[in-house]
Amino acid sequence: MTSARTMTPAGRLPRVVASDLDGTLVRTDGTISLRSRAALRRAEAHGALVVFVTGRPPRWMAPVAAQTGASGLAVCANGAMVYDLGSGRLVRQHPLLPDAAARLVTALREALPGVQFAVENGLTFGHEPGYVPGWPAPDRLIAEVEQLIAEPVAKLLVKSPGRHPAEIHERVVTIAGADAVVTYSGDTLLEVSGAGVSKASALAALCAESEVAAADVLAFGDMPNDLPMLEWAGRAVAVANAHPEVLGVADEVTASNDDDGVAQVLERVFGR
Repeated sequence: MTSARTMTPAGRLPRVVASDLDGTLVRTDGTISLRSRAALRRAEAHGALVVFVTGRPPRWMAPVAAQTGASGLAVCANGAMVYDLGSGRLVRQHPLLPDAAARLVTALREALPGVQFAVENGLTFGHEPGYVPGWPAPDRLIAEVEQLIAEPVAKLLVKSPGRHPAEIHERVVTIAGADAVVTYSGDTLLEVSGAGVSKASALAALCAESEVAAADVLAFGDMPNDLPMLEWAGRAVAVANAHPEVLGVADEVTASNDDDGVAQVLERVFGR
C-alpha cells in the first residue's frame, strides 16, 4: 500500500480491530457466522477493542448487536454518528449543515435532472415523495427535501435513476467541493456527509480517546467508503469480493465475506 501511514510492527497484536459490516463481516444473506463471532470474541479476549465501522445508520444496528453480543461503541453513517450499541444512545454526531445541504441540492438538481434525495438524521429516515427506498422503512418521514434538510442531517442520500453511483461520483465530488464528503457503498446511491467526515475521522477520534495509535489498528473493508479507514489504519485488509479500488490499497486480501475472510485473518492473528 502506498501511503505515509505507520505500519503495524511485526509480531505486535493490534489494539483495535475495526471492521466494516455489509460485504465484509456480514454475509450476503445478512448473517454473521458463528466462526466470525468466535473470532471477534477471541480478539477481545486478547485485549483488542472491536469497533464496527459502517455506513449503516444506528437504526440498522440491532441485528448486529444481537448476533455478536457487542455492547460497545460503533461508528455509523460513514463516520457521521457514534452509537452506543448497549444503551441505544447516540454518543456523537458530525452532521452535514443546512446551508451546505441546500447548496448541494440546488446544484445537483441542475447537473443531474431527475435526481432524488433522502436523509439519515439521528435515528430517523426521511425522503422526497418521489424517492423509492431500497429497504423497508415503515417509520419514514416523507416530505420535500427542503424540509428534510432544514436541520443538520447525518447523511444526504443522492439517487440518480439510470446511473450507477460510480458514473456520477466525480461530478458530485466536484459540486460538493469543501462543503461535504461524497462516497458510495452500493450500486444505487451516493452518500454525502459533512465536511471532513469519514470512517477514518470518527475511528481516529475514538482511538485517540483510548490512546491507540493508527499503527495498532487492524481494519477490514470492501467498498470505496472504507478507503479512508483502510488508508489510515496500520494494517488494511480487503475481502476478496471488495471493490477494485479497495483491493488496490489493501496490505492483504483475505477470503470473501461469505467465506469468513475477516475470521480467517483474526484466527491467524489472535489464534483459534
